[in-house]
Amino acid sequence: RSFEYSHKNVALVSVATLGVGGMLVYWLRPRHKIKTIEMGDGWWGAGERPLKGKEDESIRPFRIETSDKEIEDLHYRLDQARYTPPLEGAAFHYGFNSSYLQKVVAYWRNQFDWRKQVEVLNKYPHFQTTIEGIDIHFIHVKPSYIPHGQAVQPLLMVHGWPGSFYEFYKIIPLLTEPASHGLNEGDIVFEVICPSIPGYGFSEAPHKQGFDSIATARIFHKLMNRLGFKEYYLQGGDWGSRITTNMAQMLPKSVKGLHLNVVFINKQGLGRVISVMLGAYVPWLVGFTREDARRMYPFIQKNIYDLLRESGYFHIQATKPDTAGCGLNDSPVGLAAYILEKFSTWTDKSFLQQDDGGLESKYCLDELLTNVMIYWVTSSIVSSMRFYKENIANDPDPGLHSRVGVYVPTGIAAFPEEIAHTPRVWAKQVFKNIVTYSYMPRGGHFAAFEEPKLLAQDIMHFVRKVEQL
Repeated sequence: RSFEYSHKNVALVSVATLGVGGMLVYWLRPRHKIKTIEMGDGWWGAGERPLKGKEDESIRPFRIETSDKEIEDLHYRLDQARYTPPLEGAAFHYGFNSSYLQKVVAYWRNQFDWRKQVEVLNKYPHFQTTIEGIDIHFIHVKPSYIPHGQAVQPLLMVHGWPGSFYEFYKIIPLLTEPASHGLNEGDIVFEVICPSIPGYGFSEAPHKQGFDSIATARIFHKLMNRLGFKEYYLQGGDWGSRITTNMAQMLPKSVKGLHLNVVFINKQGLGRVISVMLGAYVPWLVGFTREDARRMYPFIQKNIYDLLRESGYFHIQATKPDTAGCGLNDSPVGLAAYILEKFSTWTDKSFLQQDDGGLESKYCLDELLTNVMIYWVTSSIVSSMRFYKENIANDPDPGLHSRVGVYVPTGIAAFPEEIAHTPRVWAKQVFKNIVTYSYMPRGGHFAAFEEPKLLAQDIMHFVRKVEQL
């Protein structure tokens, strides 16, 4: 009888456990689903949103063009430039060295061929389509040859500031024709879509206040849907990292995988302070690797002083972008100095020590000036700078985005010269499904522009793993 009694007890406990467990699973599942960013809707065109009529969803071919008048105006402005002599031995410590700037401008004025670069820009198919009242520009490059039975993976790549869609021109052929570049046996092939963030380059600037990364994420989801893709991969750095992360937080079912070459985690607290304090001495105790410790310490120097030195632009653009933008939009020399200085120190902090900012050790002047010209000919520097104000004004707590988890498969390529390093243990606080985390051997902030082959290899490595899941 005691045996029967205990047996019944065990059965009751088992049933109760299953019941409680079932309720717990049921309770947790809807909570998990709630952790997404609401997609919402928007209108960024001039004036009021039309009450009737559907938005024109056509996808229109687009070509970049130039004219004698445009080039003559540029040359006139370059000829009128005024310079302030640099301090002796200043190198790039005070910003763009004006002695080297004069050499850049002389090349721009006398050797740089904008018409030739326009042909280079037009070598990939360009398009525009209207979404939420503004014209969105993008390039869409498909593989020229697809082996029988090979699945082509759609990949949306998003740039940041002060870059452009042109940053991806060297990596695109590696992704669309990998076998011909010796990158793999043809098992992973992409078609690549590179949009211009609204207000950057050839994408129309929003006419309303409040256009932030979430609005951009929604527009890019609509773009991919309009192109016929139900599922796709995402890749981004700088603002592109935040935009694609928002896309994964917004519609995780549409995102097959998210690959980032920079991750900023804004979570603070006592745990973070303790991990920073202990990480220098016992990194393993707080989940840091030796490489994490090498990249992060001395902490004050690398994560406070260096960031303060490099982030003055951020405060200006997050508060009064139109004021600073007036001069940049009027002076091509000022615009070049402002933009190219970032391609110096964000590529490698040690370039501060060089009179030419190390610019030509990683890039050629034709590449750098083509990116500057995209801002110049479209008068988009002010609207691109406003993106900072819209994001900071709408989200005074940047940690808000970090409180919404990312559950899609994620790959992180950590480049050693990036502005700040985020160890995997910190990234896991937001990115819950990290499939690959790579310590890249070299390279900085503009990964696709500077180290296209390394980045392409890491993207393929990540996608290959996701496809095997």
